[in-house]
Amino acid sequence: MTNNKKDITTLGQLKKTDYKSRSVKDELRENLIKQLQKGEGGFEGIVGFEDTVIPDLQTAILSRHNILLLGLRGQAKTRIARLLVNLLDEWMPYIEGSELYDDPLAPISWFGHHEVLAKGDDTPIAWVHRSERYTEKLATPDVTVADLIGDVDPIKAATMKLTYSDERVIHFGLIPRAHRGIFVINELPDLQARIQVSLFNILQERDIQIRGFKLRLPLDIQFVFTANPEDYTNRGSIVTPLKDRIESQILTHYPRSVEISRKITQQEASLTDEQRATVEADGLVKDLVEQIAFEARNSEYIDKKSGVSARLTISAFENLVSNAERRMLINHEASTFVRISDFLGVIPAITGKIELVYEGELEGPGKVANILIGKAIKTLMLQFFPDPEKSKKAKAPNPYAEIINWFSDGNNLSLVDELPQQEYKKNLNSVTGLKALVKKFHPRLTENQDLLLMEFVLHGLSEFSQLNKGFLDNGFAFSDMFNSLFNLQPDEDDLDIDDDRY
Repeated sequence: MTNNKKDITTLGQLKKTDYKSRSVKDELRENLIKQLQKGEGGFEGIVGFEDTVIPDLQTAILSRHNILLLGLRGQAKTRIARLLVNLLDEWMPYIEGSELYDDPLAPISWFGHHEVLAKGDDTPIAWVHRSERYTEKLATPDVTVADLIGDVDPIKAATMKLTYSDERVIHFGLIPRAHRGIFVINELPDLQARIQVSLFNILQERDIQIRGFKLRLPLDIQFVFTANPEDYTNRGSIVTPLKDRIESQILTHYPRSVEISRKITQQEASLTDEQRATVEADGLVKDLVEQIAFEARNSEYIDKKSGVSARLTISAFENLVSNAERRMLINHEASTFVRISDFLGVIPAITGKIELVYEGELEGPGKVANILIGKAIKTLMLQFFPDPEKSKKAKAPNPYAEIINWFSDGNNLSLVDELPQQEYKKNLNSVTGLKALVKKFHPRLTENQDLLLMEFVLHGLSEFSQLNKGFLDNGFAFSDMFNSLFNLQPDEDDLDIDDDRY
């Protein structure tokens, strides 16, 4: 075909090119074949599905199947569906003025047939970009057949003096208007069963019924549906005959490693250029954010059927950076770095994105969030430092002994949200043996990384019950474990976890 498609403005000119009519599924298939032969990915931005979901999706496209993406929330189902647009031709010709983007060589509507019959090779041709060939509808209980399929327009019938059985009085719904394109229904089980039934003939026989008038429209559509597993969705389910007509069901999943999850978060997190320039976020805190999600997906307090969305880690990381930025602005500092104490700012991002079981409801979302953060710290502690429990029982000298002894001597340490960097540094350096421990196991770090790991050690030791960690309104207080256990009158600073600000 000519390089400048805008030069082709009539059916006669189009016939002189190498253009051939083909279905949208054939179009997707042929373009995918070209991508695979060139070794191109085709689904940029989708991370962690290279060996699982993407091969299944490509197989379904090669088979020219309608597709159901089945998985828990936050598993990139809608993102995948939207990326299918990249497999369409960049430009597509259609009969100018057609509501249904009629193929000039194979029109299906009354308008398309009439234009070609009346004007022949002079039929005007227009071009539509592939971005306009994608239609998406979120399934909600109030969706009607008229929304999806169409309805008779009495005003049209009266104005044009036509009977209701005439195709020209129909106001077409979203599905007919998606002719020669991709149509996506998100959360399919939320559609009422009677609405799902209306899709049967479209998927199989490709005819539609409006107000009892049967209309044969050979619609050419690539359908993509998304849904949560039926055992979780209590609002409805996919009716069996409809599910039977969807040829390929592809299961999605959450990231299977912290590395992949971290890559997704860093790709999707919305940070300003100013935040990236002034707030340093070390790899440790990035991994901690991801580990929180992994702990949540295995927590006895959280409903596993509801899932823990990838949006949790994205929102949590954004909050983490913003909490550090807030402290920097309050203290009039030029730059700062994310501390472990900044994870207090992550709690609002966690509580809104987890669905608790009965035991979790008893604990409360704030306490569950704190528990998840603690478990994440405990897991990563073993990757950076020796196991405190094993070190305590080992014959070799305990590397944590000097730190624990400092607290045993009656010393306490408070680390609050808004602590200026110099005071934060001074407080951590006051703990005997803390900096030496970090330098022993991680000798080549920057000063900020040293301070971060020093605080991390204190949180880690508290998770292994070597130190007591009290929750303040705006931070944490560390003290000796045994003195706290036997102290019947706790200090005002040592508040119970139930009394923290969340």
